[in-house]
Formats: sequence, C-alpha cells, structure tokens
Amino acid sequence: MHQSLLLVSMLFLVIVVGAQAQTNSRLLPLPAFDFEGHRGARGLLPENTIPSFLKALELGVTTLEMDVVITKDRQVVLSHEPYLSSEICSKPDGAPVSPSEEKAFNIYQMTYAELSRYDCGNRGNARFPEQKPMPAKKPLLRDVIRAVENARAQKGLPPVFYNIETKSTPEGDDVFHPRPDEFARLVYEEVKRNGALNRAIFQSFDERELEAFRKIDRDVYLCLLVDNQDGLEKNLARLSFTPQIYSPFYKLVTPELIQAARRRGMKVVVWTVNSLDEMKALKAMGVVGVITDYPNLREDLLAE
Repeated sequence: MHQSLLLVSMLFLVIVVGAQAQTNSRLLPLPAFDFEGHRGARGLLPENTIPSFLKALELGVTTLEMDVVITKDRQVVLSHEPYLSSEICSKPDGAPVSPSEEKAFNIYQMTYAELSRYDCGNRGNARFPEQKPMPAKKPLLRDVIRAVENARAQKGLPPVFYNIETKSTPEGDDVFHPRPDEFARLVYEEVKRNGALNRAIFQSFDERELEAFRKIDRDVYLCLLVDNQDGLEKNLARLSFTPQIYSPFYKLVTPELIQAARRRGMKVVVWTVNSLDEMKALKAMGVVGVITDYPNLREDLLAE
C-alpha cells in the first residue's frame, strides 16, 4: 500500500510539474538584449501613436514600450498621462490645451468617442525637435497590436514584445483610473484577446498594479519601474514576489545593483537613454536592455 501511495504521489507531482512547465512555456523567451522603443519612437514621431510604433518596428526594436489609461466606457487607450497633456494636445477646434486646464480633460471621465475628437500629434513636441508633427489621436491598445502584427506579418519581421505600463497612483484611484484589480484585468484581457499575451510585459511604478497582474496570472512577465534612490532591497520589499525585470532610471544604475539583481534572477532594463555613448556604457556595465526615444540608434549600439 505504501508503494502504491508513493507511486500515486510521484505521478501527481509529474502531472503538476508538467502542467506548470506547459503554462510557462507559452511565454516567448525575453530578448537576450532588449532594445525598446519608448512610446514607440517618440524622438521621431508623436508618442504612443500607431505611426510611432510602426516606425520603431521598422527600425528593428525588440520591444515596443507604451503607456495605457482607461476611458469612461472602459476602453484601454494609449496615453502617458490620464488626461490631455498641454505639451502636445489640442482641442477639437485646434486650440492648444493649456497647462491650467489639462487635468480637467480627464480621460477616465471621457468616452473613447469623446477622446477621439482631440489631436495629440499635430503640434509636435518642443522637447524633441526631430519629431515629425502629424495629426494623431490616442489609439486603442487593440488597434495598436493589430496594426503592429499586420505590419510584422507583411514584412516578415520576427515577433516583437509589448511592454505595457499602467499609469496609476493611490491618489488617482476612482479619479483618473480604476482601482488596481480592475485596471489590471482590463489591460490583461485586452492583450489576451488580441493574441499578444505570450509577448507581453506589464510594468508599473505602482506595486499594487504588479500584485494585481500576478493575482490574475502568475506566469506573465512583470517589471518594477523605479525612479527613487531607495535601493534594490527596499524597492523589492514592497512586493510579495520577485519580478522578472527591474527597470530603474538609467542614472541610478551601478555595477553593484546589476550584480544584486542577477543574484535574484532579475534582468535590468533601464530607461530612458537617448545618448549612444551612454547606451554603450550601460551595456558594457551589464544591463540587458535599454528604453529609448530614438530607436534609430539601435544599429549603431549593436554594431560593436
């Protein structure tokens, strides 16, 4: 009897381990060196727009980095701010959104039909003089994925990852965005419906969001964004798990941080690096990915 119980236990273990391996294997391996287009190709075309992502794809990025927010009718839309930025957006009559009124244009209080009346590309961006202005509305996440996958198929390009940042703060809950569980669920389901879950990375500065994604699916790629000087241990202590990717502002990176992250099995991908010399120095230091507004620098970086 003891032998029978042992055999049953071993069989159960094999089944469980096999099932876990099958679940994990659905994810494509992360790139050996991840060159990410920040908001598409923000240095060249309007940020978080379909033309910007197609340009980044054309330039050979391995990952498209983007930001998502939620509309009143629960559509997942690309936008860095949960409101219409005075830096780049215009009203339906063409007048620029002013700094004093931008937060009144709260995307979470607008339907997507209402949001689509506003332009966020025609004015260009004064901080990026090489950016080519063009009419651009904030796109739905599903339309971005479909456009990228269609272009990739037509041109015979390799699979590309989607690094999707959820923009949230505790103060913004129910004001500028849903609470973390709903926010994560809306984004996760949209990515899953559009066949990109095996190449999705979900990232956030808000550890609550990462916990929410992990609650939905323990096997997805998760990335902790960092913009503070608290250090690796303190930042990770805010999570109940160790994410696959640690993504600090590039000036916070040291060889010691990279080694400590490696010991925990994490990849270090840094943001936002727009100088080729700095990219080269960071790559030599040991980072395994950079996020940049200028994906046209990729060829020069990887030539060595």
